[in-house]
Amino acid sequence: MFLEPKFTIQQLIDRCKADERKAQELLYKQFAAKMLAVCMRYATDRMEAEDMLQNGFIRVFQKVADYRGDGSFEGWVRRIMVHSSIEYYRKHHKILQVVNTDEVANEPSVNPLATSNLDAKVLLGLIQQLAPGYRMVFNLYALEGYSHKEIGQMMGISEGASKSQLSRARTILKEQIAKMEGKSYGYAG
Repeated sequence: MFLEPKFTIQQLIDRCKADERKAQELLYKQFAAKMLAVCMRYATDRMEAEDMLQNGFIRVFQKVADYRGDGSFEGWVRRIMVHSSIEYYRKHHKILQVVNTDEVANEPSVNPLATSNLDAKVLLGLIQQLAPGYRMVFNLYALEGYSHKEIGQMMGISEGASKSQLSRARTILKEQIAKMEGKSYGYAG
């Protein structure tokens, strides 16, 4: 039985910069599970997330020489995964649904306690059920912290369209949570 030698992340980065395949494999194994979770938030299913992950790691290995050490390496890889997911979305999901923000301005809110009782997997499932455009904007804004201006630039849409997408995504999620809350309390939804 052969044991893998232990390397620090910096040693793996240095070896990846030298195009060492074994170091790339070890780096992939180190971050694949966490980055798959990032990709799952943007994908419609696991297979799509795995495609996003593979594309992202190809880009990581192509750009590893550009990593300067500013901030954590994991954060750098995560940004690449997000951008890879956006690129995948733009390539495979051409239709972007836009709604008028006036239509959703006065929509009812959901009991905040209902969301606190949601399991993370259930919430991820609800997010994955959103239309691709809604899901992308929701994730970029609510989970990644990008501004509507940044989202618009990344996705090739206007700032207003980003706001509209987010508003509609929130509305759909609130409706789904309300339905789940009604079912858990035995109310007709």
